[in-house]
Amino acid sequence: MSAPEGAGEAREAESARAGADVLIAVRDLKKTFKLGLFGRRVDAVKGVSFEVHRGEIFGFLGPNGAGKTTTIKMLTGLIKPTGGEARLFGERVPSPSARRRLGFLPENPYVYPYLTPREFVELCGRLSGLRGRALGERARAMLDKVGILYAADRPVRRLSKGMLQRTGLAAALVADPELLVLDEPMSGLDPVGRKEVRDLILEERAAGRTIFFSTHILSDVEAMCDRVAILREGQVVVSGALRKLLRGEVRRTDVTLAGAGEALVEKLEAAGHAVRARAEVVVVEVEGEAQVGAVLREALDAGAQVIEVTPRRETLEDLFMRRAL
Repeated sequence: MSAPEGAGEAREAESARAGADVLIAVRDLKKTFKLGLFGRRVDAVKGVSFEVHRGEIFGFLGPNGAGKTTTIKMLTGLIKPTGGEARLFGERVPSPSARRRLGFLPENPYVYPYLTPREFVELCGRLSGLRGRALGERARAMLDKVGILYAADRPVRRLSKGMLQRTGLAAALVADPELLVLDEPMSGLDPVGRKEVRDLILEERAAGRTIFFSTHILSDVEAMCDRVAILREGQVVVSGALRKLLRGEVRRTDVTLAGAGEALVEKLEAAGHAVRARAEVVVVEVEGEAQVGAVLREALDAGAQVIEVTPRRETLEDLFMRRAL
């Protein structure tokens, strides 16, 4: 039976729309370095594959040496892959037209020490095609957005690492890119600065921007990201939607008790429960959910007061420790 008239065209249009929503497509990307006098081979990236879709925040994770920064450098055209391919906006890297639609913050941004943040951000704006009054207004607005406007005219050599990080972020934003690639954007920031950058990333996503970032701060990823990829030794070991990757079932329940005597503690420990003291209370770690009722009955029968019952589900840190190390 033949397909209905126009079905083929409809499928092609749907495929094209799906392709337009993939801003980063990485297929079997590899990078081998040759080091030393004898050219010792080091496989930094060993066939990495993933996709980043329009409008999402994508977390790129892995321990030190996993290949995150090397992958990002290949994505941005700073180094050439040994094998595989990377595409930005459907165009094979390196692509000058795709690169113009991307804002990039490297792990350790280098800012010319004799420039001020304003001069550096304006320089990056000029390289992206901005000119005149629009350039000055845009640079000022981005310096204000990242919280560095008060130091916009200080020489960069007098700035702290966190202030340099903010300057680099302003430079990444100045040309109003569709896609932000951020390598360790919270590096060097204090807790207040980290929160401000988290808020800024969420604002940029709300404005329609797509954000791809690597970090070691797993709590930030869990709070913000739609999808993640975790690297280990140059390979992707976990990839997908965060809500699907984390186990939803209760893994452990913490029962907090006040007035638990030694006899109750010994009885709970004899039953196989871990008990730890915390200030004037004890916390009983109950594996799973089935035994929680029995622990509560034992505690109440012994005259202890139940302060809190807290189910513990798998966190991103649990997933990371289970799969990446």
